[in-house]
Amino acid sequence: MEGENEESDNERALINKPVWQRMIIVLAGAFNNIVLGLIMMMILLVQSPYFSSTTISSFAQTAFTSKSGLQAGDKLLEIGGYDINCSRDISFALVMIPLQTVNGEDFSIYKEDCGFTLARQYSSLKAEDYSEDELKAISEAFNSGIEKLNNAADKAEADKITQDTMAQVNELSKVNYVPEEREYMPERKRFRTDVTVLRNNEKIILNNVDFYTYLGDDGNPAISLDFSVTPIKKNIGTLISESAKGTFSVVKMIWISLWGLATGTYGMNDIAGPVGAASVVTQAAQAGLESSFGDAVNNILYMLMIITVNLGIVNVLPLPALDGGRFVFMLIELIIRKPVPQKYEAWVHAAGFIILLGFIAVITINDIVRIATGTGIGG
Repeated sequence: MEGENEESDNERALINKPVWQRMIIVLAGAFNNIVLGLIMMMILLVQSPYFSSTTISSFAQTAFTSKSGLQAGDKLLEIGGYDINCSRDISFALVMIPLQTVNGEDFSIYKEDCGFTLARQYSSLKAEDYSEDELKAISEAFNSGIEKLNNAADKAEADKITQDTMAQVNELSKVNYVPEEREYMPERKRFRTDVTVLRNNEKIILNNVDFYTYLGDDGNPAISLDFSVTPIKKNIGTLISESAKGTFSVVKMIWISLWGLATGTYGMNDIAGPVGAASVVTQAAQAGLESSFGDAVNNILYMLMIITVNLGIVNVLPLPALDGGRFVFMLIELIIRKPVPQKYEAWVHAAGFIILLGFIAVITINDIVRIATGTGIGG
C-alpha cells in the first residue's frame, strides 16, 4: 500500500492515517485468514449428517480406556492437560500424549489381558455355525462379561469374571475353548495420561488412563480412540457453533505447536515449509482417493484450512518483516506518541526479512532431504 514503506503526501496513504487505523489494517490480513478458515471448516462440517460431541457414548469391546477409568456418559474436559472444547481437540490431544513404559502388572493392563482373552474366544467362533438367536445369546453373554470386567475391583474379581464368562460362552457355543496362557511381560508400552471428565455433574480427575496402543505399519507404537462419542444434531445453530469451535481448535493447536518449537519440544523435522506442505497435501489427497474423489477433495480442503489459519497466526507474530512486527512499531508509536523514524524501522524489517529468507531456505532444504531420504537434516 502507498505509504507502507515510504513517505507520502497523499492524505489517503497508510502512513498518514491515525495509528489506531493502521493497527486495524495491519491485523486485517490475519483476521481474514481466520475467517476464511472458518468458512472452509463450515464447508467440511455441513457435509456431515451430524456432529461429534465430547461425551463418551460407548466403548469398543476390549477398550483400554474403559478398563482404566473412563465410563459411558463421561464428558471429556481435559486430556493430558489439553483443554477439550470440541471433538477436534480430542484428536489434537492424543498427538500430545507421550509414550510411556509402564508396569506390565498394573491392574488396568491385567484387565486388558483378560478382555483380550475373552475377545479371542469370541472371535474364534464362526457365525455360520449358529442361528440368529444363538448368536444373540453368545454376544449378550460376552458383552455382559466385558462390562463386568471393566468394573472389576481387583485381579481376583477380574479372574472370576473372565472364567465365568468364558464358561458361559463355551456352554452357549458348545465349544470347549481353552485360552492361551497369559504371557508375563514386566514392561508394556502405553500412551498413558491423566484425563479430567464431567461425570454426573461432578468434575473428576482420572489418573493414568491408558489409550489404545498398537503397532503401526512402521513397527512403532501408535495411538487410536477406542470409544465413540454422542452425536450432536445438525442445524444452522450447531453448524455455526461447531465450525467456530473447530476453527478455534486449529488456532489453539497452532499456538501450542509454535510454543513447542520455541521451547525445543519440537525440532527441525517437525517443521514443514512450502515443499513439505505440498507433499503432505498430496499424501492427504492420495489417502482420500482410496475411498472416493470427494474424500480426496475434503482432505485437501482440510489441509488448506490448516495452512490458511497457520499463515494468519504466524503473520501476527511480533517478528520483523511480518505484520506482527509492524504492529509492534505502531504500539510503540501509540505509547510514545510519535512514530519511530521510518529509516530505522525499515532497517529492522530488512534484517528480519533476510533472516526469514534464510530460515525458509533451510526449511525447504530439510523438506527436500526428508522426502528423498525419509529423515531430514535434523536427523
